[in-house]
Amino acid sequence: MSKIITFSKAVAMIPDGATLMVGGFMGCGTPHKLIDALSKSGKGGFTLICNDGGMPGGPLGEEHYGVAKLIHNKQVKTLIATHVGLNPEVALQSNSGELELILIPQGSLAEMIRAKGAGLGGIITPTGVRTIVETYDHVHSKIEIDGKMYLVERPLSADFALISGYNIDKFGNVWYKGTTRNFNVSMATAGDKVIAEADNLVEIGDIRHEDIITSGIYVTYIVDGGSV
Repeated sequence: MSKIITFSKAVAMIPDGATLMVGGFMGCGTPHKLIDALSKSGKGGFTLICNDGGMPGGPLGEEHYGVAKLIHNKQVKTLIATHVGLNPEVALQSNSGELELILIPQGSLAEMIRAKGAGLGGIITPTGVRTIVETYDHVHSKIEIDGKMYLVERPLSADFALISGYNIDKFGNVWYKGTTRNFNVSMATAGDKVIAEADNLVEIGDIRHEDIITSGIYVTYIVDGGSV
């Protein structure tokens, strides 16, 4: 059965209130066309897990770049991210109580996502000890190891991981160009369903085996970003 679906079908399967992981780093490696389609869907109440809150404008003059489209439309109820300073709307909505903002140190966020994909029970890190991070729901407990305090933090998972790849074959094998791999690689292992947007949809075998970064076994559906 083909994994290739339309953008409308991809958006239709994402319900209100879903937890979404979205790959990218300030829009680099973000599945832009999938996010654009979701921003026009009228759906909302999402918990959004990503590196950042996007930006008000993109490098080519785009308005509300990346996940900023979802935030601008107030489709996001909770944002779990590491850096949001480049999108003023995050602060405005957080201060008004419209958006719950949970800031997690970037290394911790990456490891919590990786832990889910690896089937681990959590991570242990000293980052955040004696700070507000200790009060977050994802923190399970504190432990002392060799005289040093650590936080035990739960893995992060999502109903859907929305990722982007430069070349994706029809089985879902992904090759990422340059730094676009960022959070996409780990998020592809941590979503219950993974929807991958292909910059270029290629035939099986067109990506050399040694160049496959995300195996197609992780990818549930593919949308062809080069066709629209």
